[in-house]
Amino acid sequence: MALEERLFPGFRPVDLAAGGVPVHAVVGGTGPALLLLHGYPQTHAIWHKVAPRLAKRFTVVAADLRGYGESGKPATDDRHAPYSKRAMAGDLVAAMRALGFDAFFVAGHDRGGRVGHRLAVDHPKAVAKLAVLDISPTLAMYERTDMDFARAYWHWFFLIQPAPVPETMIGADPRYYLARKMGDGSGGMARFAPEAWEEYERRFTPEVIHASCEDYRAAATIDLEHDRADRDAGRRIACPLLALWGAHGVIERLFTPLADWRAVAGDVRGRALAAGHYLPEEVPDLVAAEFESFFGD
Repeated sequence: MALEERLFPGFRPVDLAAGGVPVHAVVGGTGPALLLLHGYPQTHAIWHKVAPRLAKRFTVVAADLRGYGESGKPATDDRHAPYSKRAMAGDLVAAMRALGFDAFFVAGHDRGGRVGHRLAVDHPKAVAKLAVLDISPTLAMYERTDMDFARAYWHWFFLIQPAPVPETMIGADPRYYLARKMGDGSGGMARFAPEAWEEYERRFTPEVIHASCEDYRAAATIDLEHDRADRDAGRRIACPLLALWGAHGVIERLFTPLADWRAVAGDVRGRALAAGHYLPEEVPDLVAAEFESFFGD
């Protein structure tokens, strides 16, 4: 049995190129559509403990973001626009329409939450509800950067260095880097199932390393331009928003997630869960229950 089939039993793999950049995903279940988006440096495999339960009530689409996993990795440009959250959001709207869904729910962890934020602002008719996991808005986090945050989120400032500096350094020992980056924090390596870890290592290729650096370069440049333009124009997230974060993580310690999201959205609820950063793998039952309550009411 293929690794993806073991992680997502009963789901079918799809490759959708409706937006010009192929989006790889797995699809399972019946009911209202729920798009699940992963973070750095992972793939849709982060949802393997949550998706089967959610598939009992929703049509679950767990997708790889542009630049990650098996999704497309287009060439970049000087402004990093191909890896902007706006570009990533456009991919996903096109992919969901190709599956027959003009409106859907979205849940995003880490980078996926940032793409979800942009999706909800740029495509308000498409996103019925949004859940974001273990983030505050990108602009708020950059504007409040201090020494504590820079130490805790060192990778934000490392990955945005000009190419090929981080690509070369990570590429010298990608398995070490992956374990060092993801194994840090309260949960250590025990939170990752062996088959999921195998997928993360397998997909952390030179192409993904470069594309993921571009994701962060975009976040520090063109994404901030888009976020500031939204703020200046008064554009906010119109749909209900659920914010969940780890009680043992950096967001809890250094930010005020409910207040931060209320600055950019009108209907915000949420709470800290007893976990670190990787909520879907550390406390999957709690995440699933929160999603069932929020998306199912």
